[in-house]
Amino acid sequence: MPARQLTADPLDDPVFAERYRAMQARDARFDGQFITGVHSTGIYCRPSCPAVAPKPRNVSFYLTAAAAHEAGLRACKRCLPDAVPGSPDWDLRDDLAARAMRLIGDGVVEREGVPGLAARLGYTPRHLTRVLTAELGAGPLALARAHRAQVARNLLTATELPASEVAYASGFGSIRQFNDTIRAVYERSPLELRATARGRRPADHDPHAAAGDAAHEPGTVRLRLPARPPFDAAGVFAWLAARAVDRVEVAGARRYERTLRLPTGPALVAIADDGDGVEVEAQLTSLADLPPLVARVRRLFDLDADAVAIDAALSADPRLAPSVAATPGVRLPGALDAHELVVRALVGQQISVAAARTALSRLTAELGEPTAGTSGRLLFPTADAIAAHGERVLRGPVARIRTIVDVAGRLASGELVVAAERSRDELHADLLAIPGIGPWTAGYLAMRVTRAPDVLLVSDLALRNGAERLGLPREASALAEAGRGWAPWRSYASMHLWRAAAER
Repeated sequence: MPARQLTADPLDDPVFAERYRAMQARDARFDGQFITGVHSTGIYCRPSCPAVAPKPRNVSFYLTAAAAHEAGLRACKRCLPDAVPGSPDWDLRDDLAARAMRLIGDGVVEREGVPGLAARLGYTPRHLTRVLTAELGAGPLALARAHRAQVARNLLTATELPASEVAYASGFGSIRQFNDTIRAVYERSPLELRATARGRRPADHDPHAAAGDAAHEPGTVRLRLPARPPFDAAGVFAWLAARAVDRVEVAGARRYERTLRLPTGPALVAIADDGDGVEVEAQLTSLADLPPLVARVRRLFDLDADAVAIDAALSADPRLAPSVAATPGVRLPGALDAHELVVRALVGQQISVAAARTALSRLTAELGEPTAGTSGRLLFPTADAIAAHGERVLRGPVARIRTIVDVAGRLASGELVVAAERSRDELHADLLAIPGIGPWTAGYLAMRVTRAPDVLLVSDLALRNGAERLGLPREASALAEAGRGWAPWRSYASMHLWRAAAER
């Protein structure tokens, strides 16, 4: 996106005019979807900033905070433009830029550098930098720097972690780099940023010293993640509770707790509903695991979904409208661990949710790994363990067991890559090429791992039962035809159908 509008009248550009109207209306629905750069003041804001609307000639709109930084702008102290849910574009789109943004949010640049990011996406660093700069206004290093600043701001304002630990958890290589970046982006020191957010004067001491004197448990982080409203948190918690694996997960109506593997080691994560977002408490092996954990929790609860647009589109069908009205803001649950979800999907083929839960709990009891500091808790079995011992432990049809063990071996060796950054079409094709995997499994994994918003699994018996309850066709081809009008949100329509099937 260009740094400045080049037309004689910026409002002649329909995209600029639409965003300018949203900014004038201070419409919070657009917060996080784009950023308003005000060149007369040198700041960038969220669209709902309460400040007086600038003149069009002084405004540029950006898709990322990094692009605003590259244009020499700093974050508005009044509206804190990055203290909002992220852009839904990175889940909706499936192009190179969107897939790169998913990986940057997961902390890949901090762990593997730009070459590692490019390799995961299948391009050279030079080509990736060229594409991101052209489409998002900043290259991968600048995008990662902006992400680190946002994570740091969240930790400074929402936790009592010392500043040195905030710097490390955010992915900064040094305290100096951390301080310089926070000052450049927010025009405040880390301590000033923390103190201002809490309504007190900053401590009068060295900014390199620890910030926040309250005691905190080493390795434990607590923070809040906002959701784009409306937000049906209850639906996600219910979905997770119905599928909770014994000794790995404990799930209730408003809280979900589980063990989890993260890049540097195991973690124990608890997530609770706080009304308009979720609260996360995590015991981590390393604070460096915080950015990938945050990214995965956001995907699990689909916090960035444009619920207003989705509900409006689905409500246009009078057969879906009552369900949308009864449960606004339905979310599409993602995955905290893509390999684990592959095994869950394969085990759950053609059996009930309860039966799949029993089989997965038995598999975990046999092959799961204990975690230090927890009483009887296990980590879900690795692909390596299932490939080596799955035939002995798994029950059911021989062909299904063979498929599960085969796929686990492919995941363990890297022959099959199932991850959030995969191209949906390529992942779908790779899965269908494996004997024993059909369209349901391939579509389900695309829906939950890559956040594909437009999947309708008409072969799913429960989904068809739910369709019948809502007055929709139950027969697969007729349901597929009825669902054409729900595009591009058929995955969210599926959640309404599954919910209807589960109601008594």
